[in-house]
This record gives sequence, structure tokens and C-alpha cells, in this order.
Amino acid sequence: MLGKFFQKPGKEDNERVPPGQHLAKGFPVLTYGATPQVSIEEWEFRVWGLAKSATFNWSDFMALPQHEFTADFHCVTRWSKLDVKWTGIKVTDFMGLIEVDPKVAHIMEHCYGGYTTNISMEDFMREENFFAFKVFGEDLPAEHGGPMRLVVPHLYAWKSAKWINGLEFLASEELGFWERNGYHRRGEPWKEERYSSAFGF
Repeated sequence: MLGKFFQKPGKEDNERVPPGQHLAKGFPVLTYGATPQVSIEEWEFRVWGLAKSATFNWSDFMALPQHEFTADFHCVTRWSKLDVKWTGIKVTDFMGLIEVDPKVAHIMEHCYGGYTTNISMEDFMREENFFAFKVFGEDLPAEHGGPMRLVVPHLYAWKSAKWINGLEFLASEELGFWERNGYHRRGEPWKEERYSSAFGF
């Protein structure tokens, strides 16, 4: 598999590739379960929990400032793709639309298909995070999380939830799907936070 689909990082990329990772020659697709098929007409995004409840549609998101982003992408299954080019909306711009209780410290990301993943408010609110709806200039395909996914470049890619459709704001940490099944609570690539010590990994 190494050589056909993946390669070791060269000297010029060593500082950008976390330990234990190989560079993907394509853009692999890894999905647990069926791939949701959601049109932009039916897509909606909910906010609830320790925040004023609100529902947004596709047009609401598209009315926000749109930006081009280039970010490296690191999967917990030991592949990385450098310089992925996205189009999206900054998390910080979206957060200007909602009212959040000061007690909020954590968020549960909710997605079409029932997937969840947790993230701290501190990690979520970083300036480089965004909601992506295009990749390499094309509409984000369903297999990569379209019509919209979150992208959190500084954590492993399972935190960049595909098919995202809601945020639940929490005062304390709750674990999402993969976190309940042995993955690390946070997922920092440079620290190789792949799996939870509670599961013996």
C-alpha cells in the first residue's frame, strides 16, 4: 500500500507532517456507515443546549463572508494530505450570529446520519477553523462530507465532522461516537493523541 497510495514525507515536508503519518497521493475517503445524501434545499443547521436555540438554512450560511483556505489534513489512520484548498465560512463569523451562555466549555458536533464528535470551546473557536462547502474549487461531494463539513486543521480529521448539521453547547465534556469507542478525547496530531488510554491503546 505504501508507494501505491501513500509515500513517506520528504525532507521538505518533515516539519509539516506529524509523527507516524504518511502522505496520501489522493484524498482518501473513510466513512463509518452509509453516506448521507442531503441537498442544499433540505439542509439545515441547528444550535441548542446552553445557547439560544436557532435553526439556519443554506442561504443563511451563504450570506456570511466566504473565504479561501489552504490547510493540511491529518487522519488518525496515519495519512496526511498537505495544502488542501477549501472554500468556506469562518467559525468565528458564524458564532457572531448566535447567543451562547458564558458557562459553555464544550460542544457536541452533530451530523446527518447520527454521527457525533466532541470538541472543547477553546479548540472550536480558533481563527483557522471553518465550515467548508467546496474543496479544490468544486462543490464538496457527499463522500467528503458535503454539502458542508467542519474543518479543524489542528486536530485529527475525525474532529472535522462531515455532514455537519448542528452544534450542542455544553457546560462539561460529553464524548462523541468515536470517543466513546476508544478514540482520544481531543486528538492532537503532533502529540499522537490517537486513542484513549482507558481502552489500553
